[in-house]
Amino acid sequence: MLVELSVVEQRLAAVKEVLEGGATVVSVAGRYGVSRQTVHVWLRKYADAGLRGLVDESSVPLSCPHQMSPEVEVLIVELRRSNPGWGPRTIVHQLAAQGVDRVPGLSSVYRCLQRHGLIVPEARKRKRADYKRWERARSMELWQMDIVGGVMLADGSKVSIVSGIDDHSRFIISAHIVVWAQARPVCEALAKAMRLYGVPAQILTDNGKVFTNRFGRGTGEVLFDRICRENGVKHILTAPRSPTTTGKIERWHKTLRSEFLNGKVFADVVEAQARLDEWVAHYNTVRPHQGIGMVTPATRFALAGTGSPSPDLVVPPKVETSSDIGRPVATRKVGKRGLISFASTQYKVGRWLAGETVEVVCENGLVHIRHAGALIVTHARRHQAVSERKAMRRNAKPKPATPIPRPSPSAVSVTRKVDSGGCVSFAATSYRVGSKYKRRRVQVAVVGDTVEISVGAELIRKHPVRHDRTREHGALANPGGRSNRSNAA
Repeated sequence: MLVELSVVEQRLAAVKEVLEGGATVVSVAGRYGVSRQTVHVWLRKYADAGLRGLVDESSVPLSCPHQMSPEVEVLIVELRRSNPGWGPRTIVHQLAAQGVDRVPGLSSVYRCLQRHGLIVPEARKRKRADYKRWERARSMELWQMDIVGGVMLADGSKVSIVSGIDDHSRFIISAHIVVWAQARPVCEALAKAMRLYGVPAQILTDNGKVFTNRFGRGTGEVLFDRICRENGVKHILTAPRSPTTTGKIERWHKTLRSEFLNGKVFADVVEAQARLDEWVAHYNTVRPHQGIGMVTPATRFALAGTGSPSPDLVVPPKVETSSDIGRPVATRKVGKRGLISFASTQYKVGRWLAGETVEVVCENGLVHIRHAGALIVTHARRHQAVSERKAMRRNAKPKPATPIPRPSPSAVSVTRKVDSGGCVSFAATSYRVGSKYKRRRVQVAVVGDTVEISVGAELIRKHPVRHDRTREHGALANPGGRSNRSNAA
């Protein structure tokens, strides 16, 4: 019968064979599959402590001279809780700056944060080898600009931030909140940044419509391009679907979301802008940046390069943020063929703007045509100069259309709601109203052989009767509408 012996029992049997049986150490080591040095260790431990000496001892060291002290661990936890966006690298830098003796390593700080539940363990991501890291040699050589949303207001609306960063120093040159990220507000943010810090050599943006008309249907430059051109700034565009090209501003957006926005709700735009300005000032002047050797962006922005303006230097740029400054402006409505008539001469704008109102500005023998604050196209002047002044006075500002009177009060009208396709249903027949009236309530009346659709006191559509007249009485009495007979006779 086989009996399984424990490790201690086997060691005791080997020791007794040597001490009591007279066997040699070499023969015992061979039978038990160990070295003779191991058998000598068993004999020594058995002589010193008896059977207890043959038990395996713990391999844990009695002391760890380089172990993190409780005081340092408390300081690490306080730094992380007061600055949730700080990682191990920034915390190690702060400990060294505070003169802590024997600053722990990055992995020690990481494990400390993990023990206290202040960091979520994540799998380490491998760096893509095809990323080309680059940086300009001096500040003011290149700005990166973009738009980021997600700023929540108390009324439930969201606003956006026109952001900008200096490529060399990581200094935030623009953090301007706008209600609508359209051409005019974005260009006003650019002009504000230029007034504060000067005019950069280049600006890098993506292909958003507020920055470029690269993929638009028009042929002219947008307002952002014009400001860059008039101030001698080279506007650089990224390749389509290449967010890593503007990686510095995108990385700042990540920090902005995690440390500043992070679910915050602001009372209004004024409060949000004030809070954002405070946070940006701390980011620029207090917080060290890992990408530039753990110095503050303001330090590098001020010291990098000869002639680079300091952060508090005000340099007014040569920027006009309004197309109306010092120049007369006329307005014209674009025809179906994409043309406008100015001073008895036709100028091409584009069929995609048919029905829209555009601005016409004449300057230095050129005719500039704008729409919604953006330059659409520029033509050489082809009209006679003597007729220009008269043409500028005509239709300088569009007059509101005179509303057409609504149907006669003797007609019976009901209320219908316009569907998502811009139509209303009356007597089992669909009548077109228009997309601009989607989900609005309108009044429908039958006047003779015409169906008239009104909003308030304004007649907006007329259609010939196409429904079955036998169903008309039921449609007018439909409880889904509100009958309004002012003359029962």
